[in-house]
Amino acid sequence: MQLKPLSKGRFHTLWQQKHDEVEQIMLDCISEAKVVPAHQKLMRQGEKVSSLILVKKGRVSLGYCARNGRNFQLGTMDCDSQLFGEMEFFSDYLCQLDIIAEEEVEIEVICGDRLQQALTHKPIFALFFASAMAIDYQDTIDILTRRMLYPIAYNIAYDLYHQHLNDRPVDGFTKCYLEAERFATTDRVYRRAVKKLEELGLIHRDKEEGIVICDLEGLKAYIE
Repeated sequence: MQLKPLSKGRFHTLWQQKHDEVEQIMLDCISEAKVVPAHQKLMRQGEKVSSLILVKKGRVSLGYCARNGRNFQLGTMDCDSQLFGEMEFFSDYLCQLDIIAEEEVEIEVICGDRLQQALTHKPIFALFFASAMAIDYQDTIDILTRRMLYPIAYNIAYDLYHQHLNDRPVDGFTKCYLEAERFATTDRVYRRAVKKLEELGLIHRDKEEGIVICDLEGLKAYIE
């Protein structure tokens, strides 16, 4: 979730008015700040979560590794006051995803005990958490259900179109095998799906720019 005024949801007008108050409550819960080098994990899948991580600026990736060795990459994110660990904080479950620094990032650690006190003593703060988490939950479920129920080629086309619109919470990777993992498939299957979209004249692959949209209206029609 973001420590930002929410732009959607039932209470978005309230959060725009109360943002400074909500932000200050959160900042009062910070216990330390530190720098995390590139490629190190901010949070690790399967570990107990006792504190939350606030990343004001920097690029991170989110991934999951199954016991059978298969990997799923949710994607990369350019953080803008992004908070990680809030779901595990409320559920008391183990960390669900690896959160990896794609570049050196400065993080602020949110003390779980201070946060719990703030949430119980300031109802408006708890309501902000509920609103932000509900929006993130539905955005994430939207991604996951589409990946499960639609063909790989459709999902790649959908992703490319919305990357063009710049309205997705996460972005992709420059490496093909990581892009394949974003669609929960193998590199070979991913390349075959990309080739299908090329044959339809919707995209082409450029050595420097990667996948480039050739026919935006055709791509839009394909996913609709």
